[in-house]
Amino acid sequence: MSKEIENNKNSVNEAASENKEQQYSLNDDRRVKVLSPGAMVLKRFFRNRIAVVGLIILAFMFVFSFIGGIITPYDENEQFYTTEYLNKPYAGAVMNEEFRYMAAPGQDFRADIQAQLIRANNKGQTEFTWLGVTYGIVEEGEGFYRVTNPDGSDLGIAFTDTVKSSVEGQKPSYEFTLEALRAYANGASSFTAEGKTYTLDEGGGVLEGDKDVAFISRYIVNPITPDVFLSRQFQEALITELEANGDSFSFTDESGETREYTIEYRPDVKQWQIKQKEPTRVYDKYASPSWEHPLGTDRHGMDMLTRLMYGGRISLVIGIIVEFISTFLGMIMGGLAGYFGKWVDQLIMRIVDIFYCIPSTPILIILGAAMDHMNVDPMLRLLYLMLILGFLGWPGMARLIRGQILSLREQEFMTATEAGGISVPRRIFKHLIPNVIPQIIVSVTMGMGGVIITEASLSFLGLGVKFPFASWGNIINDVNNTYVLQNYWFIWIPAGVLLLLTVLAFNLVGDGLRDAFDPKMKR
Repeated sequence: MSKEIENNKNSVNEAASENKEQQYSLNDDRRVKVLSPGAMVLKRFFRNRIAVVGLIILAFMFVFSFIGGIITPYDENEQFYTTEYLNKPYAGAVMNEEFRYMAAPGQDFRADIQAQLIRANNKGQTEFTWLGVTYGIVEEGEGFYRVTNPDGSDLGIAFTDTVKSSVEGQKPSYEFTLEALRAYANGASSFTAEGKTYTLDEGGGVLEGDKDVAFISRYIVNPITPDVFLSRQFQEALITELEANGDSFSFTDESGETREYTIEYRPDVKQWQIKQKEPTRVYDKYASPSWEHPLGTDRHGMDMLTRLMYGGRISLVIGIIVEFISTFLGMIMGGLAGYFGKWVDQLIMRIVDIFYCIPSTPILIILGAAMDHMNVDPMLRLLYLMLILGFLGWPGMARLIRGQILSLREQEFMTATEAGGISVPRRIFKHLIPNVIPQIIVSVTMGMGGVIITEASLSFLGLGVKFPFASWGNIINDVNNTYVLQNYWFIWIPAGVLLLLTVLAFNLVGDGLRDAFDPKMKR
């Protein structure tokens, strides 16, 4: 009986021992999972839903800017054109109220003689003497006078009605003009000049048989450019509209093409300006959104969606490079100040204080204006902008790294590195700096948003990124008047939204990283 009891006890002990071994065995089913520090940080970060949203926004911005700029069918500076009918100056017209002069062949009808003619005519004289020479005045008709030499030959004529040739490239001769004006002034129906007989029609036209050779009118109509010839029909249509006080008319030329003309009277010079509507190839600026241009075009006729993609690339690259420069300088200066302390720390911190006292915004504005004055190349200007912003932004990073290193340099692992004979640069950059990487990452992430805002502000003021390069800031700069602001929302709203979301996303990711790196945060 006792033997059976003893056997039962042994069986129970063996079973308990077996259960105990099974409970504490490190097999695959019961092995304790230990996460690395990096994995723990990622796990904490991805638990923060707001930070994950920021990360998704940033991923979209990078894909939109860098991948989108590759797959878009348009180039960054590709301009689009359209045909518009624009009113361009075409001719000028004036009612002739003063004498026009024409000298006889071989005569010198000088300006001083013309002045004496006007003076004598105002006094009702039939002759005048000038420089010892007596000239005769013969009134051929109303507003039409012939001036003769002492021997009775013609010196020239003075007239208010003008004779214009109806044939391109020809100019009426003195004899033709004299006889045509004489016949017109006296109501004659025909005249003879240079051995040819001409007839006058009721509209002042001069005909040689059935051929229209000239016309007479009180209006003087001249083209803006000398290579343009104004036909008699055009001038008559214009004069009819002027006498009717009209402001526009249409005219069909010999080729059958009909064009519209507008008339604008300029009282300062007492003449009319005639403008012609011409088809003109112009920039397709401020075109409304369409399938071809989903966000329309800007004032240069460039596709807005493409400009936003390339603009995002510039803004993000500036943020990354500026933060890299600031971090690099801050790590060197902060690492030296925190490790060596004493006079090195004092010197570097005084330099930091000096940089904090520098008014960054006025300096950036002055440098931007100086580069404008020197016409610095846009690419070189972009490089200068990144270097200046990075050089002005390192003091904050230096203070952060210095503070962290001051608390780390007294710990045991630093004592061990000193005892092991490790060199000073290796202690700083191999053992101290890696321990402040979490704080650097958080600071860089949150600082990028500020850099992008600074660049956008400078570009909006015209002092940052210059055309033809695009950035979200200089895209918004296109809204430089109230009319564009109110009527072309597709110019400034998309760029503003992208800028807002990018800066917000950097801040959200920075907050998430700060919480993830902090082991004291409760999850």
